[in-house]
Amino acid sequence: MTAGAAHGPGAPPAALPGDAVIEARGVGKVFPGPSGSKVTAVRDLDLTISAGTTVGLLGGNGAGKTTTLSIISGLLLPTTGTIRVLGRDMGRERHLALARMNVSSPYVDLPHRLTVRENLTVYGHLYGVRDVRERIAEVVADLHLGDLLTRPVGKLSAGQKTRVALAKAMLNDPELLLLDEPTASLDPDTGDWVRGHLETWRTRRGATILLASHNMAEVERLCDTVFVMKGGRIHDQGAPGDLIARHGRRTLEEVFLDIARRTDPLA
Repeated sequence: MTAGAAHGPGAPPAALPGDAVIEARGVGKVFPGPSGSKVTAVRDLDLTISAGTTVGLLGGNGAGKTTTLSIISGLLLPTTGTIRVLGRDMGRERHLALARMNVSSPYVDLPHRLTVRENLTVYGHLYGVRDVRERIAEVVADLHLGDLLTRPVGKLSAGQKTRVALAKAMLNDPELLLLDEPTASLDPDTGDWVRGHLETWRTRRGATILLASHNMAEVERLCDTVFVMKGGRIHDQGAPGDLIARHGRRTLEEVFLDIARRTDPLA
C-alpha cells in the first residue's frame, strides 16, 4: 500500500500497540456567547487512547463530542489544558501530527463542482501522498467507488458522499483516523459493509480509530473502549460490555439513555 508523505525517510516511527496515540490532560474549551457571556463546551477533559484500538465517543447533542474531535484534529486549540497526538504537542507541533492522521465527517462537504476523481487528486496532493494516482486507485477499489469517479460530488446521494469522504480520509494511509458519524445517511446494508471495511482496515493497518456516533449497535461492534460525555465532561468510560454490566442494563443504548436522562448535570 502506498503510504503518505509522513511515512517517508526521516519520518517518526509509527505508534506501536500500547503507545499513547492521544493524551489529553485538563482540556477545556470556552466559546464567546451572547451579550458577553461564555459557553463552556468541554471542561476538565482527561483521556488516553492507545495505538491499535477503536474508541467510541458518545454523548447527546451539546455534550462536547464535536468540540473534542475538533481539538484532537487540530481545528481548535483548547482554552485550557494540553493535548498530545501521536507524540506531538498540538499547540506547537500540530503540523507534524496532522501528516499522520485524517478526519471523515458527512457534515463537511467536499467541493461540489469537482468530480470524485478531481477531489481525491486535490486532497492527495494536499496530503503529500506519493504516487497519487496509484493510491486513489487503491482506495477507490477498497470502497467500491469506481462507478462514481467521473461524477461531480454535488450530484451524489448523501450515502455516496459519505463513502467518498471516507476515501478522502484514507488517502494518506493515516495512523489515526477520526470519524464523525461514519455511517450517517447509509442504508443498513451499506452501513454494515462500511463497518466491516473499517474493522479489516484497522487490523491490516494497525491504525487507531476514534469514532463519534449515535449508532449504539455500531459502537458496540467496533469499539474496544467507550467514553461517555455529558455536559462537556467524561461521565463514564470502559469496554461496552463493562459499561452495560456496571449500569445494570441490557444494551449500550440503555446505558446512554440512562446517563443522558439524569437531571444532575454533574452526574
